[in-house]
Amino acid sequence: MTSERDFINSIQEYVQKYGHERESLIKGIGDDCAVLAKAGEDCLLLTTDTLVEGVHFDLAWHPPYLLGRKCASVNLSDIAAMGGQPKICLLSIGFHGAGQTWFDEFMAGFTKALEEYDVLLVGGDTVKSSNELIISVTVLGEGNREQIRYRSGAKPGDLVWVSGPLGCSAAGLELCRKTQSHSVENADRQQLVNAHLDPHAEVDLGIFLAACGLVHAMIDVSDGLATDLAHLCQVSNVGAEIQQDLLPVSESLEGAARELNVNVFDWVLKGGEDYQLLFTTGPEDEQKLRQLVTERFDRDIFRLGKIIDEQGVFLCNGTERHDISYQGYDHFSGQ
Repeated sequence: MTSERDFINSIQEYVQKYGHERESLIKGIGDDCAVLAKAGEDCLLLTTDTLVEGVHFDLAWHPPYLLGRKCASVNLSDIAAMGGQPKICLLSIGFHGAGQTWFDEFMAGFTKALEEYDVLLVGGDTVKSSNELIISVTVLGEGNREQIRYRSGAKPGDLVWVSGPLGCSAAGLELCRKTQSHSVENADRQQLVNAHLDPHAEVDLGIFLAACGLVHAMIDVSDGLATDLAHLCQVSNVGAEIQQDLLPVSESLEGAARELNVNVFDWVLKGGEDYQLLFTTGPEDEQKLRQLVTERFDRDIFRLGKIIDEQGVFLCNGTERHDISYQGYDHFSGQ
């Protein structure tokens, strides 16, 4: 397989060839969650994610408590991206040598994150791994069938929005790699490190956006803006133009980029694991949406650009226009 997309596409081909349709299945492969019908207006949301030592985390500088929180949050974020409420969780771990103290701290962080969203851990599996620590989490959620948001609803002319700053987790990762520590002296840099080690799932905002009736399509930013927006555009059969001067770049991010001699837009566009919500709305609803979010959450959201009737995701800066489709993280290439 040349890329993660190729691998997923091959799985979809097997499902289409050998699978059987079910009346209860509303959405299968291809979104943040699978969606199954329930009695009445509600539906079930199912998502799973796997984190592997040396790929998704480094035990040299990722404390077990924060790793536990992160393993929960990245799955809760998938439920948030559909506008659902997470309810139940399963945890499976492949151990290779972690001791009881490490495990106790990991579970303290994991269950604390679940508690914050009223999610119940009901089971899972434990096995012995020969080389690396492997953590797999499955979350079940619920949502109103009419309010669930998919990746496939974007329309030409829509505005593209993101719920918060981008690139912070990628910068935090580089700082952790450089220092081999989860703690740095500079407070601004520590915020970036925290963004990588302990991300926040936008569950409440996701539910609100889905219920307000203004959002057409939604996804969370896990593999980077350039890739996740491309996913949304592909299934919506549209493209997008992002304005470089609208990208939310914090002063702390710019400072870290200068310190590490990195192009800050590489982090913003290609860096993953920010877990912000990326969504589209009609242009006529811009002011109403801003007002609703401000009144409910006392925070800003950021308009990035617009959906276009053309394939591809393009970064625009003055007269320059570059295709940045799928330039985020790919699990199979490691880039």
